[in-house]
Amino acid sequence: MKVFGDPERLLTLAGLMLEGTWVTVKIFALTLLISIPLGMLAAQGRMSKRWYLRGPVSFYIYVMRGTPLMLQVLFIYFALLPMKVDRFSSVIISFSINYAAYFAEIFRSGIQSIPVGQHEAGKVLGYTRLQTFFRIILPQVVKRVLLPVTNEVITLVKDTALASTVAVVELMTVAKKQVSGMSSIEPYVLAILFYLALNGIAEQLCKLAERRLDYYQ
Repeated sequence: MKVFGDPERLLTLAGLMLEGTWVTVKIFALTLLISIPLGMLAAQGRMSKRWYLRGPVSFYIYVMRGTPLMLQVLFIYFALLPMKVDRFSSVIISFSINYAAYFAEIFRSGIQSIPVGQHEAGKVLGYTRLQTFFRIILPQVVKRVLLPVTNEVITLVKDTALASTVAVVELMTVAKKQVSGMSSIEPYVLAILFYLALNGIAEQLCKLAERRLDYYQ
């Protein structure tokens, strides 16, 4: 196998990999956009005193966390195939409901770690339960769960490669196709660099958010 051949060919390859990277970024961004609020809702359901809410949500979290994401991607793709849902949309759906389950447990632990006195302080200030949650509880929860959320964000960048299992043309799909056609590992080397760059950006954004929340103890 050839490694690092003609620079012009390498530049062309990088252009192709960038196209795949853009799809990877879209999968990443849309998954976070959907899974974070969905995870917060699932966390509330998981903590509900009503068994008919807590039971189904707990079962959903158990299934999502107890089965491989690759299997979920394939199952949802084939389940939605009769409805003519495209490959990209099925990937977003499967990734979102999977990561929402993980975020739900992270948010639940964060919410339950807040002292009861914080809720009572909201009542003293005349806040409704919703106002107390968004103005007092949520900022502290975000601060406490930022590290495990960062770990999930980094994992998500790598997990986007699983979209290739249903032939979504993202970064990994492009890399495998080019390796097959070129008989060279250059595409894999470039893929490693692109994934490292994406993870580096994601990590720095999370660190920036952590610094912004430093005033919450």
